[in-house]
Amino acid sequence: MARRSTEQERAEFLEQAHADFEARLARMAAEPAYWIEFLDNVALWGARYSTTNQLLLMMQAAERGIQPRYFLPYGNKDGSSGWLKQRRQVRKGETGFKVWAPNRRRPTEKQAAEWEAAGRKVRRDPDGRPIKQLVGFLLESTFDICQTDGEPFTVPTVQVLRRRRVTATGLPQLLTGDDPTGAFDDVVKLITDAGYSFDLVASGSRYLGDANGVTGAGAGRQVLVRDDLSPAQRVKTSLHELGHIRCGHLGDDQDGVIRHRGRCETEAESVAHVVCAALGLDTAAYSDAYVLDWASGDIGLVKQTADTVLRVAKAILGDLTGEPADDDTASPPCSADQPKPALTAAPH
Repeated sequence: MARRSTEQERAEFLEQAHADFEARLARMAAEPAYWIEFLDNVALWGARYSTTNQLLLMMQAAERGIQPRYFLPYGNKDGSSGWLKQRRQVRKGETGFKVWAPNRRRPTEKQAAEWEAAGRKVRRDPDGRPIKQLVGFLLESTFDICQTDGEPFTVPTVQVLRRRRVTATGLPQLLTGDDPTGAFDDVVKLITDAGYSFDLVASGSRYLGDANGVTGAGAGRQVLVRDDLSPAQRVKTSLHELGHIRCGHLGDDQDGVIRHRGRCETEAESVAHVVCAALGLDTAAYSDAYVLDWASGDIGLVKQTADTVLRVAKAILGDLTGEPADDDTASPPCSADQPKPALTAAPH
């Protein structure tokens, strides 16, 4: 196992990580192509990580000049966790990738009283005793499969993506061809399970107009998708509409005001991009152009949107595969509350 970092090394790493985090957010806010690159990395790793850890891992991978595939910690000595549970051993001399991990413990009554006095909620068991809860975050090491040897191991990612260079094309191009994901019926079920009806209708129909899909607002609690789309575009558009639902873009008040239309559309399209890519459908011809110039350099908006996209895409992939991704809530809380506007038709 790798030696523990000194306090100075840890401080230097955190300073570097913070600077890199801000730089990546700024670039993603200023250049939509890098937002798409970020989404491709999210899909490559199955949307397993929080925004902070996703960018932290990308920074370290870039420094080492490698494309990681799958991370696990070293594991307990009894072989009950991590790579040791998979009967694989981290090679001697390998340096772990750092990620934020939650630090949970049971506070004393004195600590609990201090937290409550400061306005922090303290969870308690039926007898009134404080239970284990998040008290902070710790940097822990995780290792990519390429750093290990041992028993054969099949990486349980949804789909290994090819890296590509993103080129903005100006206007979205409808996807053509078959749907390689086979997920359309399951996506429709997720929509109806959320309390929405789903119908394929002719282009130009009431509420749909010239859009590819629409959810809520004038159409009520229903999702409408064009019936003449290719199977590939149909599943992508349906996922876009599911993204609107799961991101909370439609509140109970259907007469609500859209607070940031660009953000809502980018969140929904980004969720669809991540889920489709993870399932083996490249939506670049459509999504790359769709998200152009949405953020206008607003770093805070990009961070909030990234948090929402990762959370929703991760949940949808878990629902579609039946194998929810590892819990990664280990990111220092820094997102603002998400707006919940009503939604009208848009050319999805």
